[in-house]
Amino acid sequence: MECAGKGRGTRCMGSARRRCGRCGAVAYCSVSHQMSHWNEHKEECERLEQQMKRADVLNDFPFTFSQEATATSQQGSRCSFLSKRGIHQLGMWMHECCCTHSEESSSSLASFDSLRSKDDGWNLSGDLCPCHDPISPISECVSSWLDYYEWRCIPLHSPVALLLHWPLTIYHAAHIAGVWSSTVETRKLCVHYLGPEKELLQLPSFGELLALFPGVQIHIEFIGPAIPRQRDGKKISLCSYAHCLDADCILQFFKDLAEDLCPHLVISPNAGIAAYPSWLPTIELIKEINVPAIFSDYCEEACHLAACCIKSVTGRSLSHPIQLNPFRQPMMGQGSPHIFLRLIILLHDRSRRSGYTAAPRIVDRPFQAFLKARVPECLLMEWNFRLFHEFADHGTQQQS
Repeated sequence: MECAGKGRGTRCMGSARRRCGRCGAVAYCSVSHQMSHWNEHKEECERLEQQMKRADVLNDFPFTFSQEATATSQQGSRCSFLSKRGIHQLGMWMHECCCTHSEESSSSLASFDSLRSKDDGWNLSGDLCPCHDPISPISECVSSWLDYYEWRCIPLHSPVALLLHWPLTIYHAAHIAGVWSSTVETRKLCVHYLGPEKELLQLPSFGELLALFPGVQIHIEFIGPAIPRQRDGKKISLCSYAHCLDADCILQFFKDLAEDLCPHLVISPNAGIAAYPSWLPTIELIKEINVPAIFSDYCEEACHLAACCIKSVTGRSLSHPIQLNPFRQPMMGQGSPHIFLRLIILLHDRSRRSGYTAAPRIVDRPFQAFLKARVPECLLMEWNFRLFHEFADHGTQQQS
């Protein structure tokens, strides 16, 4: 942990081992740095104290591997976790550690190319992963990892939650944003997904949306700088679940061009709104078009700061209180001492109608936090869901 008083006139004297006696959330290298930082820290100390009291809830998972996963922050232990389950450097798991260093294999361009291969799957037996249709239709009571695993008849020692937090977060966001009922009626859902990174390397896991939104045509437009230029204007179509190791498991992909769609929902996982001022014009645009927007971040304090930024731009409080994502990533973040908390913020004014109609698209007025002045082309992925992308030269940085 870095000294909270770093850069305050004098150099740090060793490591930060002196924690605040009240909140315990910050640490200092010396008494002098703690004293010099107090005027700033006293404004946040009580809030951080309350957040620390809720810390145990963040690691509350039903999995048999929960203790191992929430302690796995170093590269070696992360690789060991995957190796014990026979999935290290295989399929979609290849991008869960840093063992793959080559530019080709670690790039999103290589990932899009690998979508044509059957090698980019779960690499687990069929009883450990959701590679087929569910036995029973999804019900509204699927509101936690335990509910999901029971519904999909997956044992709690299966590690698939490490990848399924992407599609399950979309499912949860659609519910709390209030677009689920309209989705069921219209059989269509368009999501603008801001700032994807590792998601682009694990796209087959999004096939689970087929089960989460049965009979619904889902379009996901990826917007962000991680989209490779070479894939601008392409379409990828998933029409089945990510495959398992069973011989009869079939996976199909199709490519084509796409039609323009308007979003029902905007999502940005691990957005870092408070850390990047470039988010402000994007928030202004979301306010103007009045489309429900879901943001998540790594910790409760980051969400608090993000909520303050949003309020300063929109002039109003959030439509929902900050809440913990029940489908958050259960493994410690690589290179970070914090688990992927994925607390959720919802921005939407229910008192007025959306200003977004079928004519103008969001890319006609680009998200300024990600895009330059041009109107970019799109990438689309469809069967029951499609993925769009746009390339940009600057934006947020995620650490998934």
